[in-house]
Amino acid sequence: MFLIIRFLITAFAVLLAAQVIPGFVVADFYTAVVVAVLLGVIGVTVKPVLLILTLPITLITFGLFSLVINAGILLFLASFVSGFQFVGNPLEQFFSALVAGVIISAVQWVAHRVT
Repeated sequence: MFLIIRFLITAFAVLLAAQVIPGFVVADFYTAVVVAVLLGVIGVTVKPVLLILTLPITLITFGLFSLVINAGILLFLASFVSGFQFVGNPLEQFFSALVAGVIISAVQWVAHRVT
């Protein structure tokens, strides 16, 4: 039950980021839930490997490079999940993904503290 609540909170965070960020589009709640599940799977499998591989630059930037990793994961998901996309030129897409990653991470952090 706890895992389902975490996925729904992440889906809410994705929808919230889509409402706040102009270049970030999520079609509907179902798409947000699919993205939340995929973010969870990637967060458990791929993200730790990426964090270890980029540990030197993450240490130099005091952990801020992890936001770039989150943005990259969101852009990767947007490349194959229909109804989930970033619009604009590549630089605008990257900055939209960066801000979306910050918003999603902040909502997940607050939810983790509350539950």
